[in-house]
Amino acid sequence: MQVFFQTLVGGLSLGAIYALVAMGFSLVYRTMGLVNFAHADVVTIGAYVASTFYLSARLPFVLAMAVAIVVTGCIGVVIERVLRPLENKDFDLMLIGTIGFGIVLEALAILIWGATGRAVRSPVPAEPLDVFGVRIRTYDLLVLAVAATATVMLVWFLQRTKRGAAMQAVAMDHEAATAVGIHVGRSNAIAFMLGAALAALAGGLVGPLQYVSPSMGGTLGIKGFAAAILGSIPGAIVGGLAIGVLDSFSAGHFQGYSELVTFLVFTVIIMVRPTGIFGERTVNRA
Repeated sequence: MQVFFQTLVGGLSLGAIYALVAMGFSLVYRTMGLVNFAHADVVTIGAYVASTFYLSARLPFVLAMAVAIVVTGCIGVVIERVLRPLENKDFDLMLIGTIGFGIVLEALAILIWGATGRAVRSPVPAEPLDVFGVRIRTYDLLVLAVAATATVMLVWFLQRTKRGAAMQAVAMDHEAATAVGIHVGRSNAIAFMLGAALAALAGGLVGPLQYVSPSMGGTLGIKGFAAAILGSIPGAIVGGLAIGVLDSFSAGHFQGYSELVTFLVFTVIIMVRPTGIFGERTVNRA
């Protein structure tokens, strides 16, 4: 039972990071109907920026994360501004554009930080906590707390602010939103900026758990995308946590086939419910 709970907490911690990546995918898709294929590489940039300011500049972990969020947020805005002229004109070219940005970002990461990875030390004591006989890593609890806080803030922004309401209106019907005076381009830019910020948060948090490398965003991006397929922000959260838990438990039973088991489960879910468990209507501009 002790091993079960340790595996569960570790899976939820990793799943929380997947959920952050998935929410970034979901934000852009629900607002623009566009899959941002550069999102995974933004995660990588966020991880490298956070680790650089934390390890090299010796900033506190929180400040290093803040710098990474600002940097990637600016990258998100740049991507949206470059793609904006293609909106409602050439959807396929927009998709290709996000792929191109991803390639550029990965090459930029290798150019600046090199092809070899780096280990990131934990910002909290490595000694695990003993909770009712279950030894839990302190950093796992920190990841869960930060991810939960970010999720609450995002939901509050979308539901309680005018900008958030405008983004949701654009997601439902961008033409009607334009007709009532909502600036669609601004809403799209905010979606890209918030999505990139979530990517940086995920990349910075995963650093002490995994090795930071130019290819790390690929794995996180694929699993985050799989979680986002479940539909909407709640679906992205549930999907991310589920993938993390499945990964942890299947790794102990199926070893090298853990990722295969995870994606088989999600494939079955999508076959049963193509719109996702929490599917909702989103804008379609194809």
